[in-house]
Amino acid sequence: MRSIRVKAASADYPVFVQPGLLARLANHIRLSCGEQQAVFVITSPEIWALWGEAFQASFVAKNVDVITLFVPAGERHKRLATVEHLAEQLSRAGAKRDGLLVALGGGVIGDMAGFLAAIYMRGIRYVQVPTTYLAQIDSSLGGKTGVNLRVGKNLLGSFHHPVAVFTDPRILSTLPPRELRAGLVESVKAAVLGDLRFFTWLERNLDKLLAGDEKVLTQAIETSVRIKAEIVSADERESGQRMLLNLGHTVGHAIEAATHYSTLLHGEAVAWGMLAAVQLAAARSALSAKEAARIEELIFRLGPFPRFRASAKKLLEHTSADKKHLQNAHRFVLPTTIGLATVIEDVSQEELLVAIQSMLRVVRERGV
Repeated sequence: MRSIRVKAASADYPVFVQPGLLARLANHIRLSCGEQQAVFVITSPEIWALWGEAFQASFVAKNVDVITLFVPAGERHKRLATVEHLAEQLSRAGAKRDGLLVALGGGVIGDMAGFLAAIYMRGIRYVQVPTTYLAQIDSSLGGKTGVNLRVGKNLLGSFHHPVAVFTDPRILSTLPPRELRAGLVESVKAAVLGDLRFFTWLERNLDKLLAGDEKVLTQAIETSVRIKAEIVSADERESGQRMLLNLGHTVGHAIEAATHYSTLLHGEAVAWGMLAAVQLAAARSALSAKEAARIEELIFRLGPFPRFRASAKKLLEHTSADKKHLQNAHRFVLPTTIGLATVIEDVSQEELLVAIQSMLRVVRERGV
């Protein structure tokens, strides 16, 4: 079975990627985490209806109890109140400090389960079993956990790494096409900031990816995970290189907040945010017009993305609540060429406003 290691300062763990892995999950968890009498699974009713039977089968065969804790699907439920409710359920179910949480779901469930694992009894172990493309390549690894506040995204959280990540590309067979397209935005992001060869590969293989070709999806997942794992291993706490992973997220998070996390999927918001970053980079002459057009074209091929109601000024206001906002300017990730990006810390309010306006204009002109 293929694996990629994340070797951060405070953690060293594998990310396993293999079609059909879910059917043998109990054995893989035993090898990575030791013998378990029970596992506590955090998931949504929708995910459990699709994959619960397959998930339980391998644990039943190993005489391991599966205790399921359900949370509603959707970003609007990624709140501290939900985590508190889960913690109370864990306590009533008898979870102790040596318990093992399993996050079975997308990024929202993974973030909340990881945060719960970080604070329940001052920290217990957990593993990620991501069920969306976005979670498989991005949010399930790196140790970032957290929940949202009304004023901004992921403002409460901690760094708490999983013991392991178990990724089964076959699970994506039930993923709605819209969610797959949104997830692929993060692969484009990874390629733009760190791998020209991968970017070219995405251009050539995007149609197969969108069609759900399992072999091609597996390769894309492995490459995307490897890019992120290298960055996280070099900079666990986002003090330098890891900030590059925020490409597209400053404006993307602002769009999510402005639309109350109810209109766009995370990857769709990041796609808009990447368009703004490309516009800003081109305006600064940090990125050539030819490469800017190439990035925009690949992003547009992933669409169409939903429109939303929010003015450029309103989006600018929401960027002030972002964690990357400095006292008098914005910290921003800009692509400088395909395969290379940089972090700048002197983006003014006026400059960012123009970039957001340019983003909205480009989208109108393209008819997205």
